Amino acid sequence: MDYKLTLEVCCADLHSVRAAIEGGAHRVELCQALGLDGLTPSAGMIETAVGMGIPVQVLIRPREGDFVYDEDEVLCMQRDIRHAKRLGVHGVVIGALKPDGSIDSETVRRLVSEAEGLSITFHRAFDVCAQPLEALEQIIALGCHRLLTSGQAPTAEQGIPFLRKLVEQAAGRISIMPGAGVNPQNAYRILSETGAREIHGSLRSSGHTDPEQVRAVVKAIVQPAWLA
Repeated sequence: MDYKLTLEVCCADLHSVRAAIEGGAHRVELCQALGLDGLTPSAGMIETAVGMGIPVQVLIRPREGDFVYDEDEVLCMQRDIRHAKRLGVHGVVIGALKPDGSIDSETVRRLVSEAEGLSITFHRAFDVCAQPLEALEQIIALGCHRLLTSGQAPTAEQGIPFLRKLVEQAAGRISIMPGAGVNPQNAYRILSETGAREIHGSLRSSGHTDPEQVRAVVKAIVQPAWLA
């Protein structure tokens, strides 16, 4: 296993971004309204987070609910990507499905084109998609660099067997990043048993990212390196 591992922390407020940095996170996914599973943050929030000096991936999701978008919503997402790029983000987090649960390739293609030059993550819309192994190939072909997924399970720990299968199928063509229910106790197990090299968690306490939990995960995934 390659021990050059990355922790991405999901942050829904600027206090949490500071906490993620304090704890040693390598990157943040910035959003708002985690109670709605995350929505696109404001321009001011993005600009402030970028100014804190950590690589920022911005969630591009215009509303709660499903991932089937109409033309107005697609245009909105394209504009949000354009603004995020101007504000200096490291990357964007996108995803779209058709009503039958398949990947909406045309919408994703438009979003990827708008995000050219940025790091592109396909988000957990994947976890409710149909035919996930076929979907993985589509996501790779569309030019995404990373897939955030729990392995279509309630948590990444429960999804370990399928996550391992996704990592094997991806074969280095895209990074598979486990997320959902990640904590200091299971982070290393998830990475070591799936072969993934990145992991994602909110690591919150009292509604905000907890720097001690972040620090504990960083230690958990780095400390065992000498055992390799």
